[in-house]
Amino acid sequence: MRVGVLGATGRMGQATCRAVMAADDLELAAAVARATGVGRELRAVVAEAPPGLPVGQDLSDLVSAEVDVVVDFSAPDATMAAARALLPEGIHLVSGTTGLPGDAMEELAGLAGAGDGGNAVWAPNFALGAVLAMHFAAIAARFYPGEVIEQHHAAKADAPSGTALRTARAIAAARAAAVGAGAGPPARPVRELAAGARGAEVDGVRVHSVRLPGLVAHQEVVFGGQGELLTVRHDSLDRVSFMPGVLLAVREVPGRHGLTVGLEPLLGLA
Repeated sequence: MRVGVLGATGRMGQATCRAVMAADDLELAAAVARATGVGRELRAVVAEAPPGLPVGQDLSDLVSAEVDVVVDFSAPDATMAAARALLPEGIHLVSGTTGLPGDAMEELAGLAGAGDGGNAVWAPNFALGAVLAMHFAAIAARFYPGEVIEQHHAAKADAPSGTALRTARAIAAARAAAVGAGAGPPARPVRELAAGARGAEVDGVRVHSVRLPGLVAHQEVVFGGQGELLTVRHDSLDRVSFMPGVLLAVREVPGRHGLTVGLEPLLGLA
């Protein structure tokens, strides 16, 4: 398959370019970015890139390159613009952009697979271990109350992370299905002496966000029971950890009609 990368000169975009180039069944056919490297050869940013592959600035560069799939790690407005431009052209979209507006999933669902349009896979996290950790957390939430603590690099634009939001909502859904099984939140209210000390609340689940240099992407969910603690933790130490999931989505998206949210359906966990 011919693959284009949107946000190609960002950290995730560069890792995606390298992963695509290393795959025998994929071809890196186009690279698009907003600013860094635009108008220059991609190899100025990604040394392994083939000569003569420029970094474009417009979505039309992806269409003219006749790509089959576009991988998007950009910004929310760029993601939605890409979906509106590419999906009706029959180009599939794999996106890991988080911080999308509240109605984005509904719009993506309407665009993906419509007529002869392309399909889409959107996931907040492409690390297979992170997807498994979310799955395990949802199981544990049936039996214990828990809280989410997520840590990311200082440059991450959104908080909480998309993974933390998805985890908290999965915990809340599991908790609601297990009413009476001891999974409810602690009944005793806590008086915050400093606003936000208990973190944000997502569907009744506490979420704490940390942003510091030196971090990549880390999340733990701490569950508490009578005389015991259970911690489900995942750490991405390098952005290459996301690439197996990205390549899985690229290979699967042509056969998945419409919009697929999360990697769980691709891993048989849905």
